[in-house]
Amino acid sequence: MLPASEAAKIYQTNYVRNSRAIGVLWAIFTVLFAIVNVVCFIQPYWIGDGVDTPQAGYFGLFHYCIGNGLSRELTCQGSFTEFSTIPSGAFKAASFFIGTSMMLVITCIGCFLLFFFCSTATVYKICGWMQLASGTCLVLGCLIFPDGWDSDEVKRMCGEKTDKYTLGACSVRWAYILAIMGILDALILSFLAFVLGNRQDGLMAEELLGDSKGTVPEITHSRIHDESESGQGCRC
Repeated sequence: MLPASEAAKIYQTNYVRNSRAIGVLWAIFTVLFAIVNVVCFIQPYWIGDGVDTPQAGYFGLFHYCIGNGLSRELTCQGSFTEFSTIPSGAFKAASFFIGTSMMLVITCIGCFLLFFFCSTATVYKICGWMQLASGTCLVLGCLIFPDGWDSDEVKRMCGEKTDKYTLGACSVRWAYILAIMGILDALILSFLAFVLGNRQDGLMAEELLGDSKGTVPEITHSRIHDESESGQGCRC
C-alpha cells in the first residue's frame, strides 16, 4: 500500500496527463469543425435536382446554378459579397448566420494562442462560449434556409409544387446534412470545453489547498521555535 501523499501525487499526475490528452483531442476536433463549417458555407450543394425536376441544378446558401432546358450547361449566379444577387431573403439570412458561425469557430482557433498568456481554464471557457454561439448560428441558418424554397429560382428548378419547407421534386444534398451534423459537433465541443475549464479550476484549487497545508505547519513550528529562544513561550 502506498502512503496517502504518494497516492495523491500519482493520481494528480495521471489526472493532469489525461486532461492534457483530452484537451489536444478537443483542439484537433475544433479545427476539423472549422473545416466543416467553411465547406458548408462555400459549397453550393445544399439542395439539388432530382429525376423529375424540370431543370438541372443545385443551390447553396448564396451561390446557385440552374440549367436553361435547351442544353446541359448550367447558368451560375449569386455571391456573398453582393447580397442583391441572392434570390431570397431567407437565403441571405441563412448565409449571414452560417458565415457568422464560421467566423466564430475560426476566432476560437485563434484564441488557442491565449493558452500561452492566460489561465488555461479561462481560455477553455472563452472557446466554449464561442463554440456554443457558433452552434446556435448553425441552428438558425439551417432552420431559416428552407424558408426560401418558395423563391422563383428554386421553383424553376424543383417544380411548382415547391414551397417553404417543401422541396417538391428536388432533394437535400450533402452540404445541408453536413451542416446539421456540425450542430451536434459544436454542442459536444462546447460542453467538453466547459468540462475541461471546470477541471482546471478544480485542479488549481487542489494545488492551492496542498500548498497551504504544506506551509502552515512550517510557519507554526518556526514561530514556536523563535518564541522559545526569546523566552516568550506559552505561559500556563
